[in-house]
Amino acid sequence: MTTEKLLVLRGATKRYGGVAALDDVNFDLAPGEVHAIVGENGAGKSTLCKIIAGVILPDAGELLIEGEPTAIANPLEAYNLGISMVFQETSLVPQLTVAQNLVLGRERAVNSIRRLKNEARQLLRSLNFNVNPDALAGSLSAAQRQMVEIARAVYNKSRIVILDEPTATLTPEETEHLFYLMSQLKADGVSLVFISHALEEALEQADRITVLRNGQHVRTDAAGVFDRAALIADMIGTEAPVTEQTRRSSKTRRASAPILKVEGLRYANIVNNMSFSVYPGEVTGIAGLIGSGRSETAKLVAGELRRNFGGGTIQYKGRAVTFRRPAAAVKRGIAYVTEDRKLNGFYETMSVTDNIATGWLARHFGKNLLLRRQEMKALGRRWLEKVQIRMLKDNQKVLRLSGGNQQKVVIAKSLVQAPDLVIFDEPTRGVDVGAIVEIRQMIRDLADSGTGVIVISSYLPEILDLSDRILIARGGTIVAEFDREEASSEKVLHAAIH
Repeated sequence: MTTEKLLVLRGATKRYGGVAALDDVNFDLAPGEVHAIVGENGAGKSTLCKIIAGVILPDAGELLIEGEPTAIANPLEAYNLGISMVFQETSLVPQLTVAQNLVLGRERAVNSIRRLKNEARQLLRSLNFNVNPDALAGSLSAAQRQMVEIARAVYNKSRIVILDEPTATLTPEETEHLFYLMSQLKADGVSLVFISHALEEALEQADRITVLRNGQHVRTDAAGVFDRAALIADMIGTEAPVTEQTRRSSKTRRASAPILKVEGLRYANIVNNMSFSVYPGEVTGIAGLIGSGRSETAKLVAGELRRNFGGGTIQYKGRAVTFRRPAAAVKRGIAYVTEDRKLNGFYETMSVTDNIATGWLARHFGKNLLLRRQEMKALGRRWLEKVQIRMLKDNQKVLRLSGGNQQKVVIAKSLVQAPDLVIFDEPTRGVDVGAIVEIRQMIRDLADSGTGVIVISSYLPEILDLSDRILIARGGTIVAEFDREEASSEKVLHAAIH
């Protein structure tokens, strides 16, 4: 890695409604460097990267590429300068195929469909990404969309690649492969900006780390100078490190009757004879690799997907149920917190309080249609404070929130329904260390209040920390079950893979 700077950003400032999302921040990037940016949600990480990628325009500041002052007005200009950004919530065009998305913006005057498919297939195979180039982007899982975004950056031969939470949707094996790919890109002279809430990833993969807090630059130093405690102290502005919550008491909470009992559940070729029970006052964790049928099972229970005829039974509160749409499940007290908050979790152009209020309406529609708007606003504000959503201004649209605060909106929108069963699908994906603690505490409090809770997570420490009981999904069925006391990372991974 050379000391010459490929990119320099000086005095970057961005304000929304008079409040600084980024305040006079300096940042630089060397050729062949992996530079991690860390900070709590709302610290300005994504804002900084979006300025570099031309997604948003700064209110003040200067950008230099190879020492030359450069103004980037839009993503296409950044793209032509060799800057690609892999977004946390992907930017693929859902109506186009994977192959078409890969070449989007780099199309030839005359395109051969066969050549395009072959190039896409070869690229995806070279990256060990199991994605069909003929599939529509809108049909892909969150993890697969992330893979295509990464592949597109490689295809573009970008000299600067910005990765915003790239491992959030990947399995441990896929994460290791991504890190290998990053090392290969670095060896080829590509510079990488790496945003991650998994601090260990930043410490292990980065050459340098920049810490942001409340839109301001706190510190930039070599990764070897930091440890986890020092990073957290810089991020939150205190010497007292934030530690993850200890695991729940081993006290048995299981009631005599399950709130949910699933038997022989089947769906397409994804869910195959899935059977398990969930008890009130207990956190049931479901672990497994991507493609193991975890999310599809949750969506079947919540009415997001429809079972085929003869596709098993679902008993809720002792009665067989068949929910043909999510609204029916919501009315019965089942809440599903989606893994893809941007696509399915909220109304992005509505305010935070209005989003939360729509959750209440979903459960009580038809009972109180004359509820006044001021009362709805008050309801939204109460939950805004309850889950500690941080905003720059009143009536802020959810689209303008950080990822962690968006996730809190999705959770509040579900919890305002006063559900009896809550399914959390990847509840802390793309969330900072402080918000992770808060969200996990919400989940524990729910179980302590007697609510049945399911947590689906690809992050093993989260499953081990939260769960009273852990189910392992593989090939669309439950293959193992562990009580909290006997579970370990080794046992869970072995059951998920073998």
